[in-house]
Amino acid sequence: MSDQAGKPILTTRQGHPVHNNQQQRTVGSRGPATLENYHFLEKISHFDRERIPERVVHARGFVAHGEFEAYGTIGDQPAAKYTRAKLFQTKGRKTPVTIRFSTVIGGRDSSEAARDPRGFAVKFRTEDGNWDMVGNNLQVFFIRDAIKFPDVIHSLKPDPVTFRQEPNRIFDFMSNTPESMHMLTWLFSPYGIPKNYRTMRGSGVNTYRLVNAEGEGVLVKFHWLTQQGEHNLTQAEADAIQATELGHASKDLYEAIERGEFPQWELNVQIVSDDEHPELDFDPLDDTKIWPEEQFPYLPVGMMTLNRNITDHHNENEQIAFGTGVLIDGIDFSDDKMLVGRTFSYSDTQRYRVGPNYLQLPINRPREDVLVSTNQGGGQMSYGVDNRGGNPHINFEPSSVAGLAEADDSYREYRPFVSGQIMKAPIERQSNYAQAGRRYREMADWERDDLILNLTTLLAQCDKHIQEKMVWHFSQCDEEYGRRVAEGLGISVSA
Repeated sequence: MSDQAGKPILTTRQGHPVHNNQQQRTVGSRGPATLENYHFLEKISHFDRERIPERVVHARGFVAHGEFEAYGTIGDQPAAKYTRAKLFQTKGRKTPVTIRFSTVIGGRDSSEAARDPRGFAVKFRTEDGNWDMVGNNLQVFFIRDAIKFPDVIHSLKPDPVTFRQEPNRIFDFMSNTPESMHMLTWLFSPYGIPKNYRTMRGSGVNTYRLVNAEGEGVLVKFHWLTQQGEHNLTQAEADAIQATELGHASKDLYEAIERGEFPQWELNVQIVSDDEHPELDFDPLDDTKIWPEEQFPYLPVGMMTLNRNITDHHNENEQIAFGTGVLIDGIDFSDDKMLVGRTFSYSDTQRYRVGPNYLQLPINRPREDVLVSTNQGGGQMSYGVDNRGGNPHINFEPSSVAGLAEADDSYREYRPFVSGQIMKAPIERQSNYAQAGRRYREMADWERDDLILNLTTLLAQCDKHIQEKMVWHFSQCDEEYGRRVAEGLGISVSA
């Protein structure tokens, strides 16, 4: 089969034609996503298994341990107003944490001075079990629907034939994905190369919900603000580092902790009511958008301090596993289309990469005062049996003989109401260019110069029609933005 242009028709591996490769199936255009997204599940499951044994993304990273100390408040309000999560409730309460900083696209032995988003994943070992906050240094992402995640990563990864990272492939995809302009504006500015891990910020990127004891919920975004000052590199500075050192950021973090210079990040949140917010020109669940700080101020929650290095790279770095679905009571999912997809993908990746019993590994287990009690057993590399109560013969629930029991339902569940047709559709308020243009105008002159230089250097290696399409997109963001890129490429803005 082929389309009118002669291209073969995209199918699943069952041979089924794919009629929509842009959106998952959701309740209404905003979500939530439905589980019978067969094409998406097959696509993301295969994507998760493309590499062995290193991670498909975030292959190179560095891990450190520390603690999070709560302020007991969120902004100037008691934390309990917004969430019943226990780790936030009391001023001075400390929670052990493990954090993994990483690059995203490069392999395990790639350069830490590459232009690339940086992973910022924190595992809180709370009294209610683990909570993973899996984010990046940048506040936005390239896409807003997880069904496109394999595509964007494929475009950024090396060519499957030449095995080179090709600008023409990258900008071919981006030029056909207008929502990526905001992320590209951040990524090709100096923010695309943090100076090191200690001096970069972190962001949860996805939108979550906080739920209080009364079962009331609000939407929330999480932000880690470095206390070391935020510093980035120009491409020239990064090139100079890369000439002699591939792992400068890991080295910097390790040596700082060994010296007793313990880096800190303050956790801040932005909170909005849980509705569609029609007064905004963007959807608050859209991961390609920032919630403007002047409308939704940052509210301090607590301080994280890293004070202990790992003792074994393989056991604590290569085998540590994070997942966006690892939440605790008081923190809940939103209908963010990227979050739904990531929640399946991350845990699925770990089961493939580390094995079905990856959660039995010490680096991934909850802290010692949290008793793990499940009826799960068997599988490759199982080396223990979870608590099942007093009778080892009972590995099911319910049982009138022994075994495990459901937790009580004394808490109030947050039950948002959703209705709508089941469909595959984009969100209505896309606003692909406004925030990218605003970001361009807010940059310092030297940052804009660096942005234009970085973009034109790579776009100069692209086909003419891709250059023209990218110039058109940048012009929609800001007239000067498009004009300067066009001038750097020697093409007309009106092309």
